[in-house]
Amino acid sequence: MKRILILVLAALLMPVCAQAQSQKKSKKEASPIIEGKQKVRKADYPDTIWKFTSFDGKLRYYSSFDYSKLPEILDKRKPQFGSFTPVMNYLQTVARAPMRICAIYAINPTITDEDEIASIKDHAEQEALVALQSLVDWMKLKEMKNKVQVNVAQIDHRYWQGQDFFTTAQPDDPLIHVGLILYFGTKKIDLFPSAAEGAKTFNDVKFFPNDATVVESYNTMLDSLATYLISNDRLEVMLTGYSDNHGTETYNTMLSRQRCVEIKKALVKRGVPEFRIEIVPKGSANPIGDNSTYEGYIQNNRVEVKIQ
Repeated sequence: MKRILILVLAALLMPVCAQAQSQKKSKKEASPIIEGKQKVRKADYPDTIWKFTSFDGKLRYYSSFDYSKLPEILDKRKPQFGSFTPVMNYLQTVARAPMRICAIYAINPTITDEDEIASIKDHAEQEALVALQSLVDWMKLKEMKNKVQVNVAQIDHRYWQGQDFFTTAQPDDPLIHVGLILYFGTKKIDLFPSAAEGAKTFNDVKFFPNDATVVESYNTMLDSLATYLISNDRLEVMLTGYSDNHGTETYNTMLSRQRCVEIKKALVKRGVPEFRIEIVPKGSANPIGDNSTYEGYIQNNRVEVKIQ
């Protein structure tokens, strides 16, 4: 009787255990898409591809190789990897696990239409995943022992280029294949650590209703913000503009945008490069005060300053 009871309990608990194992497994699964525009500089990832011949597990490597060509290259009987050859030679001679490989792309900064940007982004992510999967499949076919984790990340091309953005000819393509970042080793690290972690915070800039003039009392704060950005060249600032709800939404959005623009002008005048200032007009969205009271009404006319 006891044996029968144990078997019954085991049968009842089996689905629960299976579900728990499934949930536990899913926690370990990382999305191949790294959301958001990653704050990385080209200077942080010099083209160190030739250093693969003298492997250093503490370094990360950037290659400007066009990963979108991988399926075409691997489809040939004898693949010719071009500038990526040192990496492939290394992988075939040294078995290390795991390998992280991240395809990084950018959307041409001249494109402003949100629907077009979303379409390009979807295409870029799918294209990169297909390309990287073709590499993984080829490595398995060649019985290479490296365990591979693939990622795709979007970066801001202006931020990636830094000052070069203003001095070099820019690509015309809507989608820019920036290249690959690779990391070898067992230590779990963030491919793109946040440059803004522990960054200084700044107060909101307040405005009079129906006005986009930055009052003189904020000059000291803007001086401090500009100095901080110039001293920390990995950082950007996002200016998010708001208004109260008196007026049409179109008017409020335009007003909140103009407030951001005025602060941007003030920062550029103080020496901050334009490409490091992002503006987001929100109109009457996200009120922090009650628009039915005078105090709340005044609170909502603001620009939030966020270091990123």
